[in-house]
Amino acid sequence: MSRNVLALLTVLSGASVLNAQSDSAANPRAVQPERPTVATHAGTVAPGYMELEEGGEWDRWPGGERSFFAPTNLKIGFASHAQLNVLVNVIHDPRVAGKSVNVGDLTLGLKYRILDDHPILGDFAILPAVKFPTASGDVGTGTTDLSLLFISSHRFGPVAMDLNAGATRRSGDGTKAPTTATIWTASFGFPIRGAIGATAEIFGFPGTSRPAGSEGTAALLFGPTLLARDWLALDAGFITPLTGPQPHAVYAGFVLNFGAL
Repeated sequence: MSRNVLALLTVLSGASVLNAQSDSAANPRAVQPERPTVATHAGTVAPGYMELEEGGEWDRWPGGERSFFAPTNLKIGFASHAQLNVLVNVIHDPRVAGKSVNVGDLTLGLKYRILDDHPILGDFAILPAVKFPTASGDVGTGTTDLSLLFISSHRFGPVAMDLNAGATRRSGDGTKAPTTATIWTASFGFPIRGAIGATAEIFGFPGTSRPAGSEGTAALLFGPTLLARDWLALDAGFITPLTGPQPHAVYAGFVLNFGAL
């Protein structure tokens, strides 16, 4: 839920899916939400099944400007431990593109789970991805980006914890977007009652170098989740900045498992 390609690859670890991977093995239509947090979990959609994550985020920046960001993540189970991610965003940001609504860059990623139940790393996965400069208007970076995200998922009783760390390397000379950017996240999902749960996360983007660099940011995300059906999860909540030029935001969205291709 951020302006970094790594964040676009990651959008849950909510309480309603604390047993996401085991549920997927027993019921391949069980949703594997990565919404609403920036962090992603190590679980993957069942082979041959397709799942859609869709949401909207309304931002209010420190100067009072407002923008809208709608991330779309289509996930396809590729193998028992692998998942293809296809990501694109609809963006309305008057700061860079006036009143127009634009489609952001296209990102393709492949999440691959390397370990299950490791005593230290838990469920451990990697997520390499490539972003192509396909955005309309001025909302894209105009660069081709390569990124790699490391994912460690754990469970402590009823609480799910997902830890992510990653980096992005961009083409270009750094005048429009930093050539290197990094991200870290720590997300926690827990049950409240029945199908209702909640998720809380702290995430950050360390500062980047000039000429297009910016100071580092960190923010807190919190909100409820609802498992409406085995194949449908809903979420909503807010994001508040802790440090740096991170906007205040509210969000809402859903995760829908379409079933077998």
